[in-house]
Amino acid sequence: MNAPLAEFLGTLILVLLGDGVVANVVLKQTKGHGGGWIVITAGWACAVAVAVYATLAASGAHLNPAVTLGMASIGKFAWASVPAFIGAQMAGAFTGAVLVWLAYLPHWRATEDPDAKLAVFCTAPAIRHSTSNLVCEIIGTALLVLAVQALLAPANLVPDSGFDKALAPALVGLVVWAIGLSLGGPTGYAINPARDLGPRLAHFVLPIAGKGGCDWGYAWVPVAGPLIGGVIGAQVYQALWG
Repeated sequence: MNAPLAEFLGTLILVLLGDGVVANVVLKQTKGHGGGWIVITAGWACAVAVAVYATLAASGAHLNPAVTLGMASIGKFAWASVPAFIGAQMAGAFTGAVLVWLAYLPHWRATEDPDAKLAVFCTAPAIRHSTSNLVCEIIGTALLVLAVQALLAPANLVPDSGFDKALAPALVGLVVWAIGLSLGGPTGYAINPARDLGPRLAHFVLPIAGKGGCDWGYAWVPVAGPLIGGVIGAQVYQALWG
C-alpha cells in the first residue's frame, strides 16, 4: 500500500469510528444515546489506536495535517509529500463522515436538534471566544505532536522488540484520550484539521434530514489552531530531545 492511500484509509477509519461514537451518543433512539463525554473520549481514543495500527507501517500514521506539517517543519518529513498526505487525509475524513451518515441513516430524522447533528461531524466551543478557543486547540495539538514524537522516538524503542507495532499505537490512543478528558472541554478537542473540516464539508453536502448550518464562522479555529500547535509541538520536541 502506498503512503497517501494508507493516509486516506487510516483517516477514514479514524473518522468512521470517532464520529460514529459521537453519533451513537447524541442522536436519538440509538443504543448508546446519552452515554456522555467519557464514552465519546474513549471511543475517539480507540478510533485513533485502530487507525494507527492499520497504517503505521505503510505511512507512519500521520492521519492529521498538523502532524504532517509539524514533522515537515523539523525535517522529518519531505515537504514535497505534504500536499499528497493532507489531500489524502481530507478525503479520508470526508468519506468516513459519509459512512457515519449512512450507518445512522434513520436517526437523523429522529433527532430534532440540528446542533446535535452538526456535533456528530465537527467540533464547536462550549463558550464561544475565538482567541481562547484557538489557544486551547494550539495547546492540545502541541501536546499531541510532542507526545507522539516521544513515544515513537528511536531512543524509546527496544530494537527488534516490536514495541512500535505492538504497543505504540495503543499509547497514541491513550494520549488522545488524556487530551480529550483533560483539555477537550472548551472546544471539543479537534486537534486535527482534517478530522474537523472534512466532516464539516460532508455535513454541508449531505441530505441530512433537519440539519442546520455548518457554523463556518467557527470553522477556521479547528484548522488554524491545530496547524499552529502541530508545528510548536514538533519544534519543542526537536529543541529539547530531537
